[in-house]
Amino acid sequence: MVSLKSFSLFETLTDEQDQRFSAMVRSGDYGANELVLDFDDSSHSVFLIQAGRVRVILRIATGREVILGEFADGEFFGELAAIDGTTRSANVTALTRTRVITVPQSVFLAILRDSPDVALQLMRSMSILIRSLNTRLAEHAFLPAKYRLYSELIRLSRPRKGHDGQRIVSPPPIQLELAERIGCRREVVSREIAKMERENIVERSRGGLILADMNELNRRLSEGWNAGSD
Repeated sequence: MVSLKSFSLFETLTDEQDQRFSAMVRSGDYGANELVLDFDDSSHSVFLIQAGRVRVILRIATGREVILGEFADGEFFGELAAIDGTTRSANVTALTRTRVITVPQSVFLAILRDSPDVALQLMRSMSILIRSLNTRLAEHAFLPAKYRLYSELIRLSRPRKGHDGQRIVSPPPIQLELAERIGCRREVVSREIAKMERENIVERSRGGLILADMNELNRRLSEGWNAGSD
């Protein structure tokens, strides 16, 4: 039997609570590219990722997609529908083979009522999500596509070992996915990355896309925000 306490959201449960509530959940496996949740689905369960990775996507009527985020081992999704009882606002697809723990809505709400510490941890997690979405909303409202690209590359990157001041996006980002993350056409992303390569701001490598000149990238991003405030 899975232990809910192994997930950070529920780590403050007592042993008794853990045993009681863990007996009420179930596990399931999804293959790569398999749909876990669909837009407008009427289910209200919460999903905990035991292993794997999923992507949250919003599709509009014209067929265009916007990537809202990704979740991996130890993280969770689906809490909004569990709380307000409405249909799903996006779809969720497994990126790799993924095992999820399904917590029925009734169990999830019972945990929140029974454990104020879990409820507080949920509020903290939702605050982080709201702040992130607010940042993205501001970028879409005030920044042209190329500046949104700079910001997204920085968000996706991590420090490059052995190269002070450089960062890397690994594995190498797919241009279509970058476009879907920032809400523009793939051609815009392709053109801007090629331009940054010529200017030695980014470099392609087998291991990923290297952000070689972070000072210049941050300077340009600041320039975009300053221009948007004029």
